[in-house]
Amino acid sequence: MAEAAVRVERRAGVVWCTLDRPPLNLLEPGLIRSLHATFETLSADATVRLAVVTGAGRAFTGGMDVRVLRDLDAAGATALISALHDAIRAVHTAPFPVIAAVNGHALGAGFELALACDLRVAAAGATLGLPEVRVGVPSVIQAALLPPLVGPGRAAELLLTGAGIGAEQALAWGLVNRVVERDGLEAAVETLVAAITACAPGAIRLQKQLIVRWRETDLPAAVRAGIAAFAASYATGEPREGTTAFLEKRPPRFTDAC
Repeated sequence: MAEAAVRVERRAGVVWCTLDRPPLNLLEPGLIRSLHATFETLSADATVRLAVVTGAGRAFTGGMDVRVLRDLDAAGATALISALHDAIRAVHTAPFPVIAAVNGHALGAGFELALACDLRVAAAGATLGLPEVRVGVPSVIQAALLPPLVGPGRAAELLLTGAGIGAEQALAWGLVNRVVERDGLEAAVETLVAAITACAPGAIRLQKQLIVRWRETDLPAAVRAGIAAFAASYATGEPREGTTAFLEKRPPRFTDAC
């Protein structure tokens, strides 16, 4: 599947991907390649319903390894940030939902990785932030997702000061969906997983595709894409099964054959 830098655990159609360079899971070329390869492989697997990204040890990821950043020239910086963009975009555009289980600090590129996920559940005590300006570089790539999430003023504060915020503040700002005690993190994520996987698999994939499309296009194009996705859902049996189950007051029985 990928290098050992990302540990992959399959739980039926749900895949848990653990950044496995504790204690801080700092991003460096090997871990970046492993993350990219993992999500490329998973994205080609039609049996994957959902993925969870988390970290080993006490951090989700503390961001880029500063030792890697220190000795770059412009060409090396371009190569590194391009590889990081490709890896995080593979997470962002995966054809299935991705949940970030933020078990500890998510900083810099680690915060951008969490932003690239569709849902975020954070452990109480985690800090999220973009401290890059404090070491001489701007926050880039998926940091561009920040202003639509929290508004331009709050985004500018995070980007221009490099200050981090706690999980509770992140919840108030809409950056995370849930905050739970660390020992309840996996259970909270599993609750979201169960809610998503109870839905029609094909419809979930179409919805994920639309979520990404809506972020990257204008309103008329987004609406056209939605109309096409609605029609495409009727190429499967999912709408008939879902609506019939609703009318019969029973749980739907979605299968691959729907």
